[in-house]
Amino acid sequence: MALPIFASDALSSVAYAPQELLMILLLGGLSFLTFSPWIALAVVVLLAVVVLSYRQLITAYPSGGGDYEVARTNLGEVPGVVVASALLVDYILTVAVSVAAGVDNIISALPVLNPWRVELAIGFVALLVAVNLRGVREASRAFALPTYLFIGSVGVMVATGLVRWAVGDAPVASSAQFGVEADGLTQVAVVLLLLRAFASGCSALTGVEAIANGVPAFRPPKDRNARTTLAIMGVIAISLFAGLTALALVSGVRYAEDPCRLIGFDCSLPQPSLMAQVAAATFGMGSVPFYIVQATTACVLLLAANTAFNGFPLLGSVLARDGYAPKSLNTRGDRLVYSNGMILLGIAALAVLLIFQADLTTLIQLYIIGVFVSFSLGQIGMVRHWNRELRLIPRSATLERRAALRGRVVNSLGAVMTVVVLVIVTVTKFTHGAWLIFLAIPVLTALMMGVRRYYLHVEEETTIDDSVHFGSRGDVALVLVGSLHKPAAKAIDYALAARHDTTIAVHVSVTPRDTAQLEADWEEHHVPVPLVILESPYRQYAGPLAAFIGEYRKKHGSSVVTIYLPQYIVGHWWESFLHNRRARRLTQRLMLVHGVVVTLVPWMLDSSRLLYRRAARPLPGDDRAGLPATYGLVAHLAPAADAEPPDPVPPDPVPPERRSLEG
Repeated sequence: MALPIFASDALSSVAYAPQELLMILLLGGLSFLTFSPWIALAVVVLLAVVVLSYRQLITAYPSGGGDYEVARTNLGEVPGVVVASALLVDYILTVAVSVAAGVDNIISALPVLNPWRVELAIGFVALLVAVNLRGVREASRAFALPTYLFIGSVGVMVATGLVRWAVGDAPVASSAQFGVEADGLTQVAVVLLLLRAFASGCSALTGVEAIANGVPAFRPPKDRNARTTLAIMGVIAISLFAGLTALALVSGVRYAEDPCRLIGFDCSLPQPSLMAQVAAATFGMGSVPFYIVQATTACVLLLAANTAFNGFPLLGSVLARDGYAPKSLNTRGDRLVYSNGMILLGIAALAVLLIFQADLTTLIQLYIIGVFVSFSLGQIGMVRHWNRELRLIPRSATLERRAALRGRVVNSLGAVMTVVVLVIVTVTKFTHGAWLIFLAIPVLTALMMGVRRYYLHVEEETTIDDSVHFGSRGDVALVLVGSLHKPAAKAIDYALAARHDTTIAVHVSVTPRDTAQLEADWEEHHVPVPLVILESPYRQYAGPLAAFIGEYRKKHGSSVVTIYLPQYIVGHWWESFLHNRRARRLTQRLMLVHGVVVTLVPWMLDSSRLLYRRAARPLPGDDRAGLPATYGLVAHLAPAADAEPPDPVPPDPVPPERRSLEG
């Protein structure tokens, strides 16, 4: 299950990496395709080195922090946050690119869907979010079959095509007869074009880091299982990438950045993907194997985004734990997944797809920058890690020193190669849209450093010390009364039952007539609580009440003040706009007064009975715990139909003198 859920991105990238490599070379003309085997070989060597390097990283840091943890531990805080920013950006682009490539392959098989490209992409992202919110185990089961079908079908296609070529019956792509309008290139431009083709081919390396970031999700022994999965993924990815590139060259595939530059091609039609052209050349256009290859390719490209839906929330939880991201990203949902991180990733990916209209050629220019930023800093951090380990390991421990030396050699080679590739990618892709990533990473880094400073400030502000004293003198309850009705009487009853030292009813006088009516009702019903009238000529409520609290404390000392506010509980959504507006505003203002606690006393209107009759819905955790579905706490607290009425409240034994204003 680990291979499809963590390696689907790296495996699926072979579906578009050869296409991007050949597409860039065709800018210089058909003759430039002779460079493609050597460029593909360089990509394969780089992929092998990176896989070996990450096996060392998993051994040294099995906690799941990946490049972020390595860079932060060995290079310092800022490099670690830069790596985290690059990875977060790249996870977002992984979803966008994978979904766009999947839709592109669907349209290659069914061109009639081309007008709905963006809508299809958005729908697939929404579906992925919903599936992943169900949990890792469920997601792995859903994604396992398409991933293995993709590996099998593409492997059979490559083997069939190469065997046909070996026996003299080479497959021929539908675009093999098209010419190409090439650009006139200088010697410098030729070198840059080759480097740009190599940079585009390096998109085959995306997703390699996901296994190192997801080690905690493996079964024990976690590090060994993760290393094994990474090795299997590397072998499969290298085989498929090399085979597809060779078969595309054998069959004469032509895929241009601008389809109108293909001589003989009607560029009003969508350009078939490289995978579609190779499948059609090998098995025949419209054949059953052709549709199997296209369907599995589209599925695995869409599901490749699942790698990001596992890596992004895990990295977000690590950042939240370290104080660089909101604490909500470290909260697990009902299915024990970091649901907030998944939802955030889905929203960000949808925004990218909408902005760039799900265009794969444009999105791929933004891709892999973040990957190689994290690759480079992570490998440099690993070199420092091994240097430190070698200083600590005694010379008598031969086996341990040999393992550390081997790790340092592998990670040093990885550091050199990834830094070189990062420079190449930066130079060749900067003017083609990659500048947006170089803008996004510093901005995100600055935001995360700001979040960290904020949490440190809050921690410093709230840390307990010897200056904290307990035991305020006095305890007074203020019951806010607008008019004498049942909700106000209930609030008074609650305040009396709490046995405060002093209980006072407070009325803010805005309308003299209402105040006079309240005083008359107070006398008529013999309410056993003193009533204090606060004048408010400017029709304010919180201001006069705060001034009264201040005056009371000057007279009676630093009392703890509890304010009781009646609040209506309603059954219709629209009723909330007709009640409790003033109570909410008062609560917000009074919470800013030091030493004040606001208690809301519920009064259930008749419409609130609807809450008991609504369809039951499970609370988070109810389903897994085997509990019946509930509507919040309402079903647990709802009175039974045959329940006896409660006993009347006994008279309050508190002497009247304790209720008086003078105490």
